[in-house]
Amino acid sequence: MKIFSAVLLATLLLPAAISAQTLEKMKETGQLVVGFREDAAPMSFLENNQPKGFAPELCFALAPSLAVAAGIEDLNVVFEVVTADNRFDKIAAGEVDLLCGAASITLSRREIVDFSIPVFVDGTTVALKKDGPVDFAGLAGKKVGVRGATTTLEALENSLASMGIEAEVIQFDDHPSGMAALDADVITAYFADQTILMRMVLTSPNADNFKVLDRVLTVEKQGLAMRRGDPDFRLAVDRGLSALYQQGVVEEIFRENLPGAQPGPALEAMF
Repeated sequence: MKIFSAVLLATLLLPAAISAQTLEKMKETGQLVVGFREDAAPMSFLENNQPKGFAPELCFALAPSLAVAAGIEDLNVVFEVVTADNRFDKIAAGEVDLLCGAASITLSRREIVDFSIPVFVDGTTVALKKDGPVDFAGLAGKKVGVRGATTTLEALENSLASMGIEAEVIQFDDHPSGMAALDADVITAYFADQTILMRMVLTSPNADNFKVLDRVLTVEKQGLAMRRGDPDFRLAVDRGLSALYQQGVVEEIFRENLPGAQPGPALEAMF
């Protein structure tokens, strides 16, 4: 019984001990490992083999304050590509220190990782062909697409059920595949975050063929994810983000990555 209790105690303490070393790890290695998605423009994407988008640029701006918190002068920011499927597992396993992508803050995700203060507010909506349905009711009996392993999938299924709409939901591995299916009329509608859909439509060679509905199914706060049980690192991240808000840097990064976009009331309040 004593052996079992000792093993149990060690097991309970192990995750906290590992995850509490982020600042110490940064000091020892001189690195901050940042995870980012390559398929979620304009929030996070890969271009010319370089991380781009609102979230990676925000994390790069945040790095100097994290270096100060770790007590080091030079900090190398290492960007690592993650997917919608493995991003939170990589954080929990300690392979990535900070997730800088389009990550909505949810209670279920907080069972696995911790989050910073909100850095963005988005919402799930839908892209259709210009001559497609004018509202969600018009999707009854149709095939609709969505990126798998996202909060958008859950929001779509819940919304269809609550509105009593029967539609066939097809999951895609990435957003470009979903939009290609919409362009080829394989599906009638494609659901994703509003900012992601607007970016894909605006940059599409067939932009005139699409429309994005103004109505949103959800309002989702997004944050930077990190390992649970590391209050010192989370405080350093939140303190750094707060300074960037006060200096106007967050709003500047928003306008650089979403040119012409007008922030909604929630974003304006955050800025």
